[in-house]
Amino acid sequence: MRLDNDTFLEYQLALLNLNSKYGILNMDNVLEQIPMSKKIEQVRKIHPYSITPPTGSNKRWQTRYRDGNGKYTNIQAPTEETLLEKLVMLYFSNSYIDKLTFANLFEDWLSYKKELTGSPNTITRHKQHYKKYFELSKLHNMKLKQIDTLLLETECNRIVREFNLARKEWTNIKTILLGMFEYAIRKKYLTVNPMNDVKILVKYRQVIRKTGKTQTFNTEELAELNRYLNTKFTETGDFAFLAVQVNFYLGLRVGELVALKWSDWEDETTLHIVREEVREQENNLRYVADHTKTHLDRFVVVPPKAIELLNKIPRQGEFIFTRNGERLTSRQIAYVLEKYAERQGVKTKSTHKMRKTYASLLASNGVPLDAIRELLGHTELSTTLNYIYNPLPEKDTYELISKAL
Repeated sequence: MRLDNDTFLEYQLALLNLNSKYGILNMDNVLEQIPMSKKIEQVRKIHPYSITPPTGSNKRWQTRYRDGNGKYTNIQAPTEETLLEKLVMLYFSNSYIDKLTFANLFEDWLSYKKELTGSPNTITRHKQHYKKYFELSKLHNMKLKQIDTLLLETECNRIVREFNLARKEWTNIKTILLGMFEYAIRKKYLTVNPMNDVKILVKYRQVIRKTGKTQTFNTEELAELNRYLNTKFTETGDFAFLAVQVNFYLGLRVGELVALKWSDWEDETTLHIVREEVREQENNLRYVADHTKTHLDRFVVVPPKAIELLNKIPRQGEFIFTRNGERLTSRQIAYVLEKYAERQGVKTKSTHKMRKTYASLLASNGVPLDAIRELLGHTELSTTLNYIYNPLPEKDTYELISKAL
């Protein structure tokens, strides 16, 4: 039987995997039979770093290479082809895949993720989770070829048990493992994903169901808060107080609220939501990005009471909510709620609770759930359901139940 080139390459790579696993083949003999063009093609697939053409006074192509011990080396060559041939020698001669560790794989995967995601906070969160849950685990320094499903299952169950994780917390952490091993499969480091059959057999920490008392401003609290906001706006003229009031009628993410521009309000009864404020956690830098959290724009209804509030703001500058000519930040909005809670002697309810209050009030007044989902900018209805609570005081709830029964 004659094999075509692609099948031949796959066959040779399979032999290499057997060599690594059982030590029964001569790697040099196998490698000699693979054409250089196919080796280069494989290197392009597995090399995680950018290959840079000559720029300015530098007349050479360049990239970097990291060996199995994590040491970086700068690689240069006069042509791209020569550079790739150097990489072939490094990867194939030094058995890169054979030496690849769990920690190495995480760094490679993270470099790949950085190129794709528009959220530096996601990368920061992955780093924090890795350091907390995996850096001190036995996985950290293990060779990738030594990690199987049973080992992963043991470590995953240990992490859930020792850190007393709730199901949702573990789901967030597991994202790292799923991403890393899927990346390894696509890079041809592995042929089978060891995460596929991992089962969590220990008990998750039980989470007490949140209630409307903590997750929303009930109608009495909202009336009291609005009296406070009206008074403070009259005294100071600070549009931060108006912004809080307005958002109970719009239900925006606070980053979307402070990124609103007058140009987003062309139709009096609708606002076009197209951007948000983003905070980079590493340096606490806040800036406006031209996309929402989901990277999808949407329109929200502007009810008459919100129109009345917005019309109190002079149309000066591009952003709607400003202070001394500068755009208000989400931190300044949060501060309004913090000072109100301090004045009332109660625990602060976050800016996100405004959004949950909005959804809950709409639901309690018969607005269809799918309409609420669209207004909130959710993709899944299940997400929206987690925003809906009872926004009524106990006496009002009692009266409704009594009337219904």
